[in-house]
Amino acid sequence: MSSLLFLIASIVLTAWLTISFKIIERLGINNLQAIVYNYTVCVITGSMVNGSFPINGALVHQPWFGWALFMGACFISLFNLAAYTVQKIGVAAATVAYKLSMVIPFVFSLYLYHEKSTVLKFAGVALALLAVWFTTRPAAGKKQDKKVSWLIWAMPLLLFVGSGLLDTMIKYVEQAFINPANQNAYLITAFCVAASIGWLLLFYLFATGRQKMSGRAILAGIGIGVPNYFSIWTLLKALKGYSGNSSAIIPINNMGIVLLTALVAWLIFKEKLSAVNWLGIALSLGAIALIAYG
Repeated sequence: MSSLLFLIASIVLTAWLTISFKIIERLGINNLQAIVYNYTVCVITGSMVNGSFPINGALVHQPWFGWALFMGACFISLFNLAAYTVQKIGVAAATVAYKLSMVIPFVFSLYLYHEKSTVLKFAGVALALLAVWFTTRPAAGKKQDKKVSWLIWAMPLLLFVGSGLLDTMIKYVEQAFINPANQNAYLITAFCVAASIGWLLLFYLFATGRQKMSGRAILAGIGIGVPNYFSIWTLLKALKGYSGNSSAIIPINNMGIVLLTALVAWLIFKEKLSAVNWLGIALSLGAIALIAYG
């Protein structure tokens, strides 16, 4: 039961991250600053959970240290890539790229860990792909008014591959190196790397006068950072609890995020959902059932 609660918590917290960025966009808060402050808050939150700041010279010799460095770089790169994709192409393209990426860790889990694969699971993934497409499809008649190069249109593909490989890496590291004793140290190290990269960029922008520090962005970073840390923390807990069926967890997690985000957008932000969008939501429920119980 606790593993299920961790999975639900991960879905809710990750959905909040998407919702919070919608709020930030409406308030005109600087995305980059909010992202960097968010990772700084993640480090502080993780240190409080851990009881101390765990990063020291001895961590260099840990087998997971290199993975933490790489994951931290991926964190901030993908966050900014997602923002860039949204700005240049649209929210739908970025969302589809993020959620379709669940196919990559699903395939890797079957290959690396020889987990049981069934017709129902594969049918669930296929249904999930349709569900994500229908749920995030923009309303009919909405036109793209920007002419962009082929490189810009490659951004969703990069987001798809990057997000899928990141989810796969999280699962691999959790399986190979992570235990209750070192989980917080691993996460804090990864978030610290993301924050450090971000601060280097911000210092350059501040020094050259291209940006000024925003108090509202700091508040936004706090509102994003605490849930962000626990979204990964609870996902790792869920993966550990369902270690024999991990190929199903990330697809269920992603589909739950699509479903919850769509419902909140409809109820809170009063966004109009077309009949096709509602069809996608219905398909997502079927996909979750097939993947979870297949």
